[in-house]
Amino acid sequence: MDEEDQHKVADLIKELVLRLLSRNPNSDSQQPTNSNSLAFHNSLRYAVRILSSRLTPSITSDSAAIAESIKRRLATQGKSSQALTFAELYTKFASKTGPGSVNNKWAVIYLLNIISEDRKTIKSQLDSSVLLPNLPLKDDELGNVSPVLRGRGKQEKGWNNGVLLVAKDPENMRDIAFREFVSLVKEENAVSEEVLVRDVLYACQGIDGNYVKFDSNADGYVLPDSIKVPRATRIMVRKLCELGWLFRKVKGYISESMSQFPAEDVGTVGQAFCAALQDELSEYYKLLAVLEAQSMNPIPLVSDSANSGNYLSLRRLSVWFAEPMVKMRLMAVLVDKCKVLKGGAMAGAIHLHAQHGDPLVHEFMRCLLRRVCSPLFEMVRSWVLEGELEDIFAEFFVVGQPVKAESLWREGYMLHAGMLPSFISQSLAQRILRTGKSINFLRVCCEDRGWAETATEAAAAAGTSTRRGGLGYGETDALESLVDEAAKRIDKHLLDVIYNRYKFKEHCLAIKRYLLLGQGDFVQYLMDIVGPELSEPANTISSFQLAGLLETAIRASNAQYDDPDILDRLRVKMMPHGTGDRGWDVFSLEYDARVPLDTVFTESVMAKYLRIFNFLWKLRRVEHALIGAWKTMKPNCITSHSFTKLQQAVKLQLVSTLRRCQVLWDEMNHFVTNLQYYIMFEVLEVSWSNLSNEMEVAKDLDDLLAAHDKYLHSIVEKSLLGERSQSLYKSLFVLFDLILRFRSHADRLYEGIHELQARTESSLPSREKRKSQKQNVRPSEPGSWISDGRKALTQRANEFLRTMGQDLDAIAKEYSSLLEDFISQLPIQLHVDLKFLLFRLDFTEFYSRWHPTT
Repeated sequence: MDEEDQHKVADLIKELVLRLLSRNPNSDSQQPTNSNSLAFHNSLRYAVRILSSRLTPSITSDSAAIAESIKRRLATQGKSSQALTFAELYTKFASKTGPGSVNNKWAVIYLLNIISEDRKTIKSQLDSSVLLPNLPLKDDELGNVSPVLRGRGKQEKGWNNGVLLVAKDPENMRDIAFREFVSLVKEENAVSEEVLVRDVLYACQGIDGNYVKFDSNADGYVLPDSIKVPRATRIMVRKLCELGWLFRKVKGYISESMSQFPAEDVGTVGQAFCAALQDELSEYYKLLAVLEAQSMNPIPLVSDSANSGNYLSLRRLSVWFAEPMVKMRLMAVLVDKCKVLKGGAMAGAIHLHAQHGDPLVHEFMRCLLRRVCSPLFEMVRSWVLEGELEDIFAEFFVVGQPVKAESLWREGYMLHAGMLPSFISQSLAQRILRTGKSINFLRVCCEDRGWAETATEAAAAAGTSTRRGGLGYGETDALESLVDEAAKRIDKHLLDVIYNRYKFKEHCLAIKRYLLLGQGDFVQYLMDIVGPELSEPANTISSFQLAGLLETAIRASNAQYDDPDILDRLRVKMMPHGTGDRGWDVFSLEYDARVPLDTVFTESVMAKYLRIFNFLWKLRRVEHALIGAWKTMKPNCITSHSFTKLQQAVKLQLVSTLRRCQVLWDEMNHFVTNLQYYIMFEVLEVSWSNLSNEMEVAKDLDDLLAAHDKYLHSIVEKSLLGERSQSLYKSLFVLFDLILRFRSHADRLYEGIHELQARTESSLPSREKRKSQKQNVRPSEPGSWISDGRKALTQRANEFLRTMGQDLDAIAKEYSSLLEDFISQLPIQLHVDLKFLLFRLDFTEFYSRWHPTT
């Protein structure tokens, strides 16, 4: 804007002010208003100040809206004619465009509206000095302003680089206002803010102040209602004192944990937690010390801007307490959560609160957990590298209990799920448990010390020193690496000791050969020599004599070439027996596993082996009985010519009875032979092959135990000894008893036939008699058939053969019924191998053809 335009603007402003003053209806002055009057100059100053200000209105710049507002106000005031006049003038003003027109029409209308409203509030004599005292004007802008005013403006502060400077109020009205404000604050506050700040700082240390005290009913620090303070100040004090309430909770937990509670109720993890909390409180104390130093400085008034730097007010205190409040709240939550927890459970509960998106909280929890979990990780390190369970206060997730050596692996150590922290997975915990358990098994049961070197190698491979330390919270990968390396090496060393030093595979094979009757020549010879003894009542049999017979059977078979250590473990065992039991019912063999093999061959495992042995022994006994019957029956074919002198009816009956006995023997032999083949090959050999393969791929002792348990379970289930095959097992033993009863009938039949043969030979010529005597045919006893005549002999022979035939028919009928019942149960068995047994027994479909119900 050039100089001519500036003078033009100044003239327009003076004209506007002059017109407004001349039309002021509230003016009480009787003097005419002109350009030289004092009122004019004051109003002009006020107008220039308004126009030169940089304030902007807070409403939207819409000229149509503000014009409509003015018309509506004039209409509501009953000035309809003025409203119409204003509308007509505004229409002309808004439609004027081109050179010489006003560009910012909205600003002009807004200015006139504001001036119109201000005229209503100005008194009769406008005193602009009240609104804008001693406002200087610049000559360049006001042009012909009087020299007096220009001189006054130059004496005071004027324009400085385009900014209008206002001189200080000579009447100190601002100071008066501030003093009135201070007086008002003192009236509303019975306690100064400095005192309240100090009381709040005391409360945040758990100490009652002069006014702010702990109220047990309100459960917090409060300002009594008798103290007159504004409601906003009272709320502010209550919010700030929440930090003191949290401090009391945290401090109380630390004091109770470290002094009142027994050590075993706190534990090392709890002590580490308390130490970490105490360190945080120490940092908190440092902050309070700084704040207390600042609280000694007085709080300045609003006018004292020079001293407004180093002081402490309630609002400034809320800013200082923002971060400590977050930490203290978090610590209070952890204290509430961990009151009844300890050890791994406490570490896991704290870990759950570390999953937070706030960087401040996350970093705070990370540092806290590293302190808290330090004892726990030290326990893990000692356990997986040294096998030491340094858990004095029962905080570790691995629990040990005193047991016998044979039960150390299965029952000595186990996981305590309640103490397993959530940042250690279940699979990792199982590996940790097995690694330390392997070290203790090697040390206690195997008396081995090679694990120490293996543990050192594992620590070096994992990058973790065997010295204390090296693991901490957040280093899960390092922990898993250490556990994996230690487990891999120690488990391999343990299996090497079991296989090579204690010959586990050889002992498993020995149990298969002797307890599972896999050594055929030994079993056959043992059954031959102990048979007479076992036929006697059980209470008359000497176990020492049976032990001698066992030794004889070993020396007489290929078993003599076995390892002496294995043969020394094989012994005779007489099971508990009652009245009426025979030696066959109570005889068994046992195998002394000894440490450390008794970890695999436990008492329950050997009890299963005993059940299997009794079943196989009964099967072998039945087979032995049928073989004995065959030995009795086979020589009879060459002596049939001795009965040529008997009557034809007797001959036919004898041949029929012998044939019936032979057929029944064949049926029983077919059943027993196929059953024995199934047991010895389909069950025992297949299960042994699977066990051998699984032993080759076993990585640790647990795999070895699982493989052996699977092997034993397979034999029990396939051998009809499982719980689901009990009815089938009972039916089978009834069949066995019937076969043994058939053996006794067959022996009695052939004894009678031999006696009949001797009676018949007594009637032959002397040459044949001498020949018969040379064949060692035993003589007849007094009162037998020999003493009778031929007629009596024939009668007695008919009666004997008829009775034996009836007995054989009864046995055959019962056998057929029992076998049919046994075979009918095979298709409904769940185990597939038992269904295969049916195929072996009925491969010609004889039973299914003649007995459709099967």
